[in-house]
Amino acid sequence: MKVLALIYGDEAKWETVSEQDREAIYAKYRAFGEQAGGKIADGARLASTRSATTVRVRDGKTVVTDGPFAETKEQLGGFYLFDVGSLDEATELAKSIPGQTVEVRAAREDES
Repeated sequence: MKVLALIYGDEAKWETVSEQDREAIYAKYRAFGEQAGGKIADGARLASTRSATTVRVRDGKTVVTDGPFAETKEQLGGFYLFDVGSLDEATELAKSIPGQTVEVRAAREDES
């Protein structure tokens, strides 16, 4: 089963973190990746929300705006795509991700 783990954090706070502290945080993510072993199918750190574009289609009209979908206290900063046996297994893995908030959501897989 494929499960997406969305990692949220305070982007403004991250920008104030020293390079030394960032490296320590990156080391925690690398350690998590090693701990998770072959259960991570993919993952990435995302660029700043300043580079985001939102596309909305309403009543057949498309509106493209700069920035994220909504203003929030925490922004989506990265993700892991897990390939695991159950949502419970994904939730246990997510507990070790060094993010502030992690949303775990199963992907809908079409049955062939």
